[in-house]
Amino acid sequence: MRQKNSPFFAYMSRMKLIRRWGLMRNTREEDIAQHSLQVAMVAHALAVIRNREFGGQTDPEHVMALAVYHEAGEVITGDMPTPIKYFNPEIRKAYHAIEDVACHRLLDMLPEALRADYQPLLLQPREGEAHALVKAADKLCAYLKCVEEERSGNDEFRSAKAVTLKDIEAMGLPEVERFLQLFGQGFGQTLDELNQDGD
Repeated sequence: MRQKNSPFFAYMSRMKLIRRWGLMRNTREEDIAQHSLQVAMVAHALAVIRNREFGGQTDPEHVMALAVYHEAGEVITGDMPTPIKYFNPEIRKAYHAIEDVACHRLLDMLPEALRADYQPLLLQPREGEAHALVKAADKLCAYLKCVEEERSGNDEFRSAKAVTLKDIEAMGLPEVERFLQLFGQGFGQTLDELNQDGD
């Protein structure tokens, strides 16, 4: 019997078409595919740091997979700018409901035999250790984007940088602080400066 064709990964490929930071002037545009890759790498690193330095027992590969799909619903909803998304509790609750509908729709696109494997990635719980690391990585990547924009002479991101850093510090996660100690400085450096550090 011929299998029905699934549009799931065709939808996922559209992550590269969804722009972030839509209300702000960018020196370099960022899409959710680029963002999700960076969040996946950072979330993986946070899990590794937690395990190696702070006695954690988190599965870094699971955290990384969650991060890959943490914005998946936006291929249907688009990216809502943060000031609107978090303007008040009612809008935030409504947006979460819309995200849930979008992620259920994506799950339904998959062949039934694969749905159980993708369900925890698409319908991610908003609590727990793995979620906390993905959320922290998401905030870290937003902060690093602000650092890069400011380094490029774009003052548009100055306030966002300060607010995002405050949010990161409020999380109180030692692995996040350690990540910034180890890797944060490089995002404010030129390529020549990065190469000098490696000498």
